Amino acid sequence: MSTIDSHQPVPFRPQLAALTLFGSALVAIGVFLSGFVMSEPAPYELLMVVQVAVWFLLGLKISRAVAPLLALLLTFNVGGMLSLTVMKDLGTGPMYLAVSTFLALTAVFFAAIIEERHQRLRLIFHAWVAAAIITALLGVLGYFQAFPGAEVFTRYDRAKGAFQDPNVFGPFLIAPTLYLMHGLLTGRLREAPFKVTGLLIITLGVFLSFSRAAWALFLFSTIALVLILLLKERTGAFRLKILLLSLTALVLLVVAVVIALQFEQVRNLFLDRTTLVKEYDAGPLGRFARHRIGFLMAMENPLGIGPMVFGQIFFEDEHNIWLKSLTTYGWIGFVSYVTMMVWTLAIGFRYLLRDRPWQPYLMIAWIVIIGHVIIGNVIDTDHWRHFYLLLGIVWGCGALEWRYQRALRRTVASPA
Repeated sequence: MSTIDSHQPVPFRPQLAALTLFGSALVAIGVFLSGFVMSEPAPYELLMVVQVAVWFLLGLKISRAVAPLLALLLTFNVGGMLSLTVMKDLGTGPMYLAVSTFLALTAVFFAAIIEERHQRLRLIFHAWVAAAIITALLGVLGYFQAFPGAEVFTRYDRAKGAFQDPNVFGPFLIAPTLYLMHGLLTGRLREAPFKVTGLLIITLGVFLSFSRAAWALFLFSTIALVLILLLKERTGAFRLKILLLSLTALVLLVVAVVIALQFEQVRNLFLDRTTLVKEYDAGPLGRFARHRIGFLMAMENPLGIGPMVFGQIFFEDEHNIWLKSLTTYGWIGFVSYVTMMVWTLAIGFRYLLRDRPWQPYLMIAWIVIIGHVIIGNVIDTDHWRHFYLLLGIVWGCGALEWRYQRALRRTVASPA
């Protein structure tokens, strides 16, 4: 990027440098705290509310490249606010939408700070990996009741780490898994032991979450990462390295699963969770039947039926993000959400293979978002904190590319 940077000397301002460093450290702490959400409001919310407000008050700007994300997310939540007007009893509806709006702002915040300084991506992923290793380790120790009170890190005999739900705990671990895998496949061998250790802990955490969505997301994401790296790297030696390391990792994973299945508790729950269609999926009011009924209800209620109302009617939530968009955020929210996801995936696809400092981070976030779109058919993701972080990463990288291209055009147009 040095060929397009300005050659004008930049005065050194120690106060501004210190403030920037402190701000980046707060960003890393915020990402780290996203791995510890055992109650609400969690420390993550408390820090991010203050941090987002302070950053924008101190002059953090939303560029033209990030503005569409803000507009789509605000429209999505406006749809939710309109759905409140059809509710007989508001109950927890306003608080639900307040959380939704807050999470939307965090996505825009992450996109803006990434656009301002792409080096923050490395900081973000390092903090995410640290959180993933610790919360996964807590989940593993809790599952095997390694110490008194460890059961607090499990739910329904499934590892949940420092989360409220195993179905959120498992998907949270996938992006750090890909980051460690990418470093293992493309980095230096002397760093491999640390990455392998982290991968083993996180992978065991995903497995013991017994979340079918997390398992599917893990499988899809790891395969997609290897395929894209094979497509991106043209040299035969590098491709051979990727294939050999991938096969080695696969063998180690199989061995680890086989060892884990030697425990009767693990084996019984594994066999139960690998049943494709369970009792609560089928039946007259099973998950799939509720999806069909819910979509029919949404066609008759353009403003939606309000947050949490579907669960009050059927005693189970939607467990489908597309249906959730219709029931909780109305037709306006649904159109906004679909538009946002298509736009997000288009950004990632367009810039995926360009040789930029932020390319690996874009690739990882884009892959995991595709996976979230897929598992969104059987689970709600509208309140997953890490999902909004992924959105911010993709849009932030898209904004970096926009700035890069704009600066390049100016350089070409300026006289020598």
